[in-house]
Amino acid sequence: MSEHAAHRYDSKVAEWAVLIGSMAGVLMQALDTTIANVALPYMEGSLSASRDQITWVLTSYIIAAAIMTAPVGWIAARFGKRNFLITSIAGFTIASMLCGASQSLEQMVVFRLIQGVFGAALGPLSQAVMLDMYPPARRGSVMAIWGMGVMLGPILGPTLGGVLTDAYNWRWVFYINVPFGAAACVALWIFFKDSAKDQSLKFDWFGFGALSVGLAALQLLLDRGTTKGWFDSGEIVVEAIICGIGLYLFLVHMLTARKPFIPTVIFRDRNFVGGLVLMFVMGLVLLASSALISPYLQNLSGRTVTETGFLMVPRGLGTMFAMMFAGRLTMKMDPRLLMTVGAACLAWSMWEMMYWTPDVSVATLFTVTFVQGLGMGLVFVPMNMVAFATLSPQLRTDGAGLTNLMRNIGSAIGVSVTTTILADSTQTIHAQLSHHASLFNRALGVNGPSMMMNPQIPFGLANLNSLIEYRSQVQAYSNDFLFMFLVSLPVFAIIWLMKRPSFAAGAAPKIEVVE
Repeated sequence: MSEHAAHRYDSKVAEWAVLIGSMAGVLMQALDTTIANVALPYMEGSLSASRDQITWVLTSYIIAAAIMTAPVGWIAARFGKRNFLITSIAGFTIASMLCGASQSLEQMVVFRLIQGVFGAALGPLSQAVMLDMYPPARRGSVMAIWGMGVMLGPILGPTLGGVLTDAYNWRWVFYINVPFGAAACVALWIFFKDSAKDQSLKFDWFGFGALSVGLAALQLLLDRGTTKGWFDSGEIVVEAIICGIGLYLFLVHMLTARKPFIPTVIFRDRNFVGGLVLMFVMGLVLLASSALISPYLQNLSGRTVTETGFLMVPRGLGTMFAMMFAGRLTMKMDPRLLMTVGAACLAWSMWEMMYWTPDVSVATLFTVTFVQGLGMGLVFVPMNMVAFATLSPQLRTDGAGLTNLMRNIGSAIGVSVTTTILADSTQTIHAQLSHHASLFNRALGVNGPSMMMNPQIPFGLANLNSLIEYRSQVQAYSNDFLFMFLVSLPVFAIIWLMKRPSFAAGAAPKIEVVE
């Protein structure tokens, strides 16, 4: 045990209790971003929701977490990390129980919002706790442990969700949090030594309010745009105006206020800003790809919910494999090389997924998703270490909150945009393919096909439309994977705009800070 950690905790039991308790919180929070993915088709029937509406179960949680991530630094400094962390885990656990007991879509969305509010602090607080406990020389392995929880949660969520849904029902994807949340609260209550509190801190309510309104309006715009016809709808126009005004006021206020709730000095570090951009892209690709693969395998490939869950395991194995050595390699070599290899793995996996068909083999699924998980691990661990290399201890919680905010915003935008692309592409391709369903198409005018696909006969029309819809969705999913491939390309430039830090044992790394 390091001298720094020994100073805070008298025994390894206490140290590990705090580590496991804080990691349990971040793992629950990360799991709940995706654990409901494979259960969505089952929830549609129980909650009387359409395919577009049921995605609100995902986005309501993400946007609530994104909004409430912003003031995490202030709340932790004002009331102490111990009280804040225990309250967050307890509230998250109770909200999970309420989600499992929901009887309508409205109840589910409200309870998921509450769950997101309490879950927002779990990631940044656990990260700050771990950074406080260990010196710079040991942060590689510690950030690998923390990153494993953050990355494996969304990756293994569909697997766990599939098993629970198949063995019991979809409500257990929420009930599973209860015993772990209770145990984490007890461990932290007994062993966690609190940080110093600053009762004199004042909160920037105007900046927080402007950011919250802007993000909420953005999410509503993205969620409802497809069903409302985008800017042909007055509602979408109003939401776009509110979003623009809210985000504009937030930026102006942050740049001009004397003490904004997000300190502007934190943006002077080129590495930290680069880390924010990378975290946004990682959040977008991680959750959006998971939200796409699950319904693809169930609805188009005809696989069961349990099979779908287990087919998501290779991605988690790839991440675990990468994180086993990514932290150590970051300390010994240029972390930008590791991140470049990881980004290349991610881009390649998205390119390969463009060519998937519903009869894609298990071997192909395993290879592509394993490489995708490997890429995520190789990007995530060095990215966190480089981004936090020069931040002072006073800015760590704010920095952790900002990185989690960017990840949540990326996830929310990713799910909404890919859902929109899927719906619009399906409609467009359906219309294009329908042109070929005419009397001049010889394939529809001979023997069996002329009867089974005859649009003049009710069952023939249904068969023909079903076939066209099926092919439309296959191509629409390909468009989504192409979108994520294109989004991942700028990552290479961002990585090499960051500066290489030197991790010296027992001392904070030195690196040029851009003024």
